Amino acid sequence: MQNLTVLGTGVLGSQIIFQSAYSGKNVVAYDLNDEILAKLADRWEYLKPLYLRDLPDATPEKLEAAVGRIRTSSDLADAVKDADIIIEAVPERLDIKQQTWEKVAAVAPEKTIFCTNSSTLLPSDIAPFTGRPEKFLALHFANEVWAKNTGEVMGHPGTDPEVFEQVAHFAEEIGMVPIRIHKEQPGYVLNSLLVPFLNAAAALLVKGIASPEDIDRTWKIATGAPTGPFEIYDVVGMTTPYNLGKDSPDPVQREFAEYIKREYIDKGYLGKGSGRGFYEYE
Repeated sequence: MQNLTVLGTGVLGSQIIFQSAYSGKNVVAYDLNDEILAKLADRWEYLKPLYLRDLPDATPEKLEAAVGRIRTSSDLADAVKDADIIIEAVPERLDIKQQTWEKVAAVAPEKTIFCTNSSTLLPSDIAPFTGRPEKFLALHFANEVWAKNTGEVMGHPGTDPEVFEQVAHFAEEIGMVPIRIHKEQPGYVLNSLLVPFLNAAAALLVKGIASPEDIDRTWKIATGAPTGPFEIYDVVGMTTPYNLGKDSPDPVQREFAEYIKREYIDKGYLGKGSGRGFYEYE
C-alpha cells in the first residue's frame, strides 16, 4: 500500500502524514479548505527538528524528501482517487466520523482500505457508514508518532482478517510497532490505561486540590516518569479532551471540559502544537 490519504490535518493527522511520507509513502493531506492546508508548511518546519533530535537516521535531505511526497487537497474525490489506504483523523465525535465516512464511501475506489484513528470510539459504531465494513478497522497512533511509535490495530466483528493483517503490515512499513487488539475495547490498550490517569489529574485540578504544575511535579518526582498528566494534555491538545468531556456523564469531566474551553481553547491556547497550553513553549 503505497498511496495514503489522511483525512484531517490537526495535531495527530499532520504527524501521520509526515511520518508516512518520511517512510516513503505518497501521501495526500485532505482538509476542509485550502486555508487550513496552507498552515501545513509551518507544521513541517516544526516537526523537522524533532525528527533530527529523536531519530538517528534523520537528515535534512530525508526530511525535505518527505515533504516532497506530500500533496494537499480540499477536494475529497480528488484526495482519495488513488488511495490504497485512507486514515481518518477528524475530531473525536461519532457523528462527525460517521458523516465523514459516508462521504468518503461515495467517492473512494473499490480497492481502498478504510482506517479510523479514533482513540476511544469503536469501529463497529462507524463501520455501517463506510459502505465496506469488511475493509474498515482502526489504526490508532500515539502522539509524537515518530518516537512513541505504537500502531494499535483493532477491527470489528465484520473486519476481514486479511485486511487486518494488511493494515498491521502497513503500520510496520511506516515505522510503527503494530499492537494487534483481538476484540473491540473502548480506548484500545493505550487509552484504557492513559485516560483514567488523565481524568484523575483533571479531577484534582477542578476540585482545587493542586495546580497543574504541582500535580505534574508530584507524579514525575515520585514515579520517575518523564512527563506529568498536564504535559501529556498539552501534547494531545485541548480539543480532544474537550470533545470527550463536554457530554460526559461524569460532572467532574464536564466541568473540566468547560474549564479548558474557557481558559484555553477560547483564548487560542490549544496545546504544545500552538505554543501554549497548560505550559508555554517556544
